[in-house]
Amino acid sequence: MSISRQNLSIVIVTFKSEGVIHECIKSIDKDIKITVVENSNNYQFKDELEKSYKNVSCVLSNENLGMGAGNNIGIKKSETDFVLILNPDVILEPSTINELIIASEKISNFAIIAPISSDINYPNYKFKDNKKISIDYNFPFKVKSIDGFAMLFNKKKLDIIFHENYFDENFFMYLENDDLCKRIIEAKEDMFIAPLSKIKHLGGKAVNIKYKNEVEFARNWHWIWSKFYFNKKHHGYFAAFTKGFPKFIFSFIKYIFYLLIKNKIKQRIYLNRASGFINAAINKKSWYRSQFKI
Repeated sequence: MSISRQNLSIVIVTFKSEGVIHECIKSIDKDIKITVVENSNNYQFKDELEKSYKNVSCVLSNENLGMGAGNNIGIKKSETDFVLILNPDVILEPSTINELIIASEKISNFAIIAPISSDINYPNYKFKDNKKISIDYNFPFKVKSIDGFAMLFNKKKLDIIFHENYFDENFFMYLENDDLCKRIIEAKEDMFIAPLSKIKHLGGKAVNIKYKNEVEFARNWHWIWSKFYFNKKHHGYFAAFTKGFPKFIFSFIKYIFYLLIKNKIKQRIYLNRASGFINAAINKKSWYRSQFKI
């Protein structure tokens, strides 16, 4: 079954994303239904979106569940055969949807197909073993993994594979898309990039810039935690510990250094890295959440 506007919907997970979400929504065709999953209880944000855009409905999760869990909510609520998940800091080109539809007609079977990032210096995909492959940009090409900021799901196929357990919700931030792609490959299903379908990813702009320090603290904690959890899940505890321990030692040394020179920001960053490793190593859940001051 090929993609059409009638069987395609879009899911966008947001949190403190007021500064970028409107540009994202305005770049999407008005005849495509959009579900915004806001990871809070911000009723003002919900009302603003639903009054401003007729094709948008906003679901409040009432707490910050993370990207994976938020996307799962939106995908499960979608009633279409195909669901395009987007980060709020992604902007579509006028032809993005059309080219995705055309690309889907050129391949017989796919679990995920995705547009390509317009920034060639930061590709949103990887090949098997990071091999360089000659690409014909007129046709979709098969990849090993796709970055999670823009992925179009063949929902019926993924339901057969995962039974609605799309993203592993143990990941709060980082590597949830790598885990998903790995499980798709293990299920012997295919993922493609549609090279004529392009998007612009602003990168790191999903949360309002005024919270940049808190976001940086969270990123450092969750990157280390998620890396340990990913390696433990797919390669075992010993491999996860062995790969992560040198970075833990390095982070602890850097924390002491910045403590001595009284650089509070860097001090907190490296403390969070060390804390992320310790919490993952003792099998604690990904509990760290940023403290945003209004």
